[in-house]
Amino acid sequence: MWRISKRWLRGLGLEFWLPLPVVAVVFWLGCSFLAAQELSRSYSTDKKLQSDTQLEARVSVNVLLINATVNRTQKITQVEVETADPILKRLELELPTIEFSQIEVTIAQELGLPREDVRKLVRYELVE
Repeated sequence: MWRISKRWLRGLGLEFWLPLPVVAVVFWLGCSFLAAQELSRSYSTDKKLQSDTQLEARVSVNVLLINATVNRTQKITQVEVETADPILKRLELELPTIEFSQIEVTIAQELGLPREDVRKLVRYELVE
């Protein structure tokens, strides 16, 4: 019937293009096999992610004003800190104390400022 000569295949360039689909299929099957083997492996990690801990962030900001509202009946102090930072303009704290010295110490610790600076910036408001 049909007899195809090698000279005719070379003339059309088909000698190169005919085995190419076979090579592509072999390559695809090989890659699929390797991917399946790699994805089926189990990996163990030494370090595990902990989600039950809280991160503590320290921010260095230029404090403009500290308003402390001391509520004597609830025995808490609400503190609002206004800063010059365009991103963090206001910071709010709730402290479980109504003693002025303890309030200043706690604010100084939270903001990372000297207590003298906090004493100069804080304004108290007493609420019964």
